[in-house]
Amino acid sequence: MTEACIYDAVRTPRGRGKPDGALHPATSVTLATTVLEAVRDRNGLDTGAVSDIVMGIVMPVGEQGQVLPRIAALQAGYAQDVAGVQINRFCGSGLEATNMGAAKVMAGQADMVVTGGVESMSRIPMLSDGGAWSSDPQVSFHTRFVPQGISADLIATKWHYGRERTDAFAVESHRRAARAWSEGRFDRSVVPVRDRVGRVMLDRDETVRGNATVADLAKLRPSFARMGSEMGFDAIARLRYPEVGEIDHVHHAGSSSGIVDGAAAVLIGTREAGAAQGLRPRARIRAFAEIGSEPTIMLTAPSFAAEKALRRAGMTPGDIDLYEINEAFAAVAIRFTEALDLDPACVNVNGGAIAMGHPLGATGAMILGIALDELERQDKETALVTLCIGAGMGVATIIERV
Repeated sequence: MTEACIYDAVRTPRGRGKPDGALHPATSVTLATTVLEAVRDRNGLDTGAVSDIVMGIVMPVGEQGQVLPRIAALQAGYAQDVAGVQINRFCGSGLEATNMGAAKVMAGQADMVVTGGVESMSRIPMLSDGGAWSSDPQVSFHTRFVPQGISADLIATKWHYGRERTDAFAVESHRRAARAWSEGRFDRSVVPVRDRVGRVMLDRDETVRGNATVADLAKLRPSFARMGSEMGFDAIARLRYPEVGEIDHVHHAGSSSGIVDGAAAVLIGTREAGAAQGLRPRARIRAFAEIGSEPTIMLTAPSFAAEKALRRAGMTPGDIDLYEINEAFAAVAIRFTEALDLDPACVNVNGGAIAMGHPLGATGAMILGIALDELERQDKETALVTLCIGAGMGVATIIERV
C-alpha cells in the first residue's frame, strides 16, 4: 500500500460555544476557510494538487450543511477542481475524516488530500439534526438510550471513580493546558480567526482556567442527577447494568468537555506528491481502526479501538510514546488510561477537552495535530489518538514520525 504522510496540521483556537463567545460571530464556513487558507499559505501549496477535502461535521444542518468543505474550498480560493465532502461519526468525525482521507492516499486513489473538521456549537447547537436514536421512543428503549452524561456517570460508578478523583483529573487538564499555552507549545499550529477587516477575533483557547482548584469544582452541582432520576435514565442504565445499583452522579460542567467553536485541517499525501510541492513529511499514518461497543455505557470504546489499531500495526500499548484521548468526560479518560495500563504522564500531556473544549466535528483532527507537535517537541516517535463516540463507538489512529 502507498504510504500516507502528514505534512501539516493546523487549528483555530477554541472559542466558548455561547452567543457571547469570541467566535460566535464567525460562521462555520469562515472557520473552515481559515484553516484551509492556513494550510495553503504555510506550505506554499499548489491547491490544484489536492484531490479532495474531507471534513467532519456532526450537525450538518443550516449553515453547516450543503457540503460545507466544498464551499469553504471555493471561499478559500482553492483550485476549482478540488472536491469536498463532509462526514459524521459523531464526536469521532474529525479523526474519521482524516482516516478516510488517508485511506484514499493509501489505496492509490488520491495523491494529496486535506482533512479535518469544523463545528460552530454556538451557532448550530447539539441535537439540531434530530435522529431516531434519541427521539423515536421505540428505538430509544430498544437500544437502551441514555444521554452521554449518564453514561459517563455510569462509568464512574462501575469503576468507582469518585467525585474527588474526577475533579482532580479536570483540574490537571486545565493545569496542563495553561502550561502548554504559557510555554508556547501550541504556537506552531494555532492560527487566529479574523473578522472581515482583518482584526483578530481570537488567537488562543478561550476556556482554559489554569488557576482552577478541586475546591472550586467541589462547589458545582452534578449536571446529570436530575436527568437521571426525574427523566428515568438512571433506571434505563440499570436495566443494562443492574450490578451498579444507584448511579453516582459525579460529572458537572467542570469535569465535562466544554462546548466550543473551532476548526482544524490536516494535509496528507504521498511522498511523491509532497516532494513535488517541496514539502517534507512530518509523520506517517501507521494504522487506524473503528469499533462498536455496548451503546448504553457508550464511552468505553476508545480502549477497544486503540487495541484494534495496535493489532493492525503489530504493536503493543508500550510501543506508543504519547496518547491523546478526547476528554469527553473525566471518567472516560481515566478509564482509558486504566484499561491500557498507561502512565498518566504520557496521556494528554497538554491537557484536553475539559480545559480547551470539544468542537464536535473538529476535535479528532485537532488532537492529532497536538500529538504530532508534541512528538516533535519531545523528540518521540509514535502517538495514538482516540475518541469515544455516541451510540457506542470508538476510533483510533496511530502516527509515526518520519
